[in-house]
Amino acid sequence: MTKSIHQDICDKIRFSKLYEKYAQSLSNILYYKYGELLNPSDKVQEAFIKLWENCAKIKPEAAKTYLFTTANNMMLNAVKHQKVVLKYQKVKPKDYTNESPEFILRKKEFLERFQNVLSKLKDEERTAFLLNKVDGKTHKEVAEILGITKKVAEHRIYAAFNKLKSELEELNRK
Repeated sequence: MTKSIHQDICDKIRFSKLYEKYAQSLSNILYYKYGELLNPSDKVQEAFIKLWENCAKIKPEAAKTYLFTTANNMMLNAVKHQKVVLKYQKVKPKDYTNESPEFILRKKEFLERFQNVLSKLKDEERTAFLLNKVDGKTHKEVAEILGITKKVAEHRIYAAFNKLKSELEELNRK
């Protein structure tokens, strides 16, 4: 029987010889099998790191098999990950709209005017109005949140809405 060059894998010199013996061929195999895109050299390095971390657990006779299996599994995981990335890239968010440029511009201008009018409202009116219209709270819930009666909440909401209607002609159209 021939004596294995790596009788104790945890020995730095023997590990270095093991690296010299298998690193290039393992890298070549991964390159031929999977191509350059998934960095086969990196997977070889990672496989040797795992071998070093587990050197006490691995028998010297199993070192080559361990390295090749570990590196191959890393490449397979990278391929799976790449497939997920590609699948995600296929699902593109909608980057177009059926709205005309004129409509988009008018919408933007309206929102600016709306924000301007909203900022001019009294704080208590704006708060009650936004709780009701944006957060969808009922008049009773608005009253409870603000610590006021239901009638006062209704008054603030309607007062804010009336001021918005008087300032923004779009809200008056039916």
